[in-house]
Amino acid sequence: MAAAIDLDAVLGDTRALWSDWLADIARKFRTIAELDVAELPDDRAAAAATLDRWAERGIGDWRTALERFAEDCAPVYLRPDPGMNAALRALQAAGSRLGAFTDAPEPLARVAAAQLGVARRLEAIEVGEGALERLLATLGPGTVVVRSPAELRALV
Repeated sequence: MAAAIDLDAVLGDTRALWSDWLADIARKFRTIAELDVAELPDDRAAAAATLDRWAERGIGDWRTALERFAEDCAPVYLRPDPGMNAALRALQAAGSRLGAFTDAPEPLARVAAAQLGVARRLEAIEVGEGALERLLATLGPGTVVVRSPAELRALV
């Protein structure tokens, strides 16, 4: 069996950490008048594409800034869930292939998976637009999509 797990809905929601990082960079971008973080799309994949365009206009390497912020702040926002970690351990021990998907940018997803203690249980983490589709292709036919903690527990 294989399971594609929604990182934010099942393992640990990264949206508050993302929002606070945006607030942090908004303060730093005030000197770049034409760039308004409030205008970023709610969809994080689309926001990442916009940030990539802004990087060319002077904001610099936003992915490294996000990674540093996430590493510093993740313990405040994300706590490992012993029940979810036990379910992942049991599934992995039974030979299940596990992966996670999220619309969050890669640095945030990677730091979150490490902070939540699930990184070593996941064969793959797909991020951004089309993440679920790419993960399903990686894990293969018959992969179960898990969108809630209850759905994950039901697999064990």
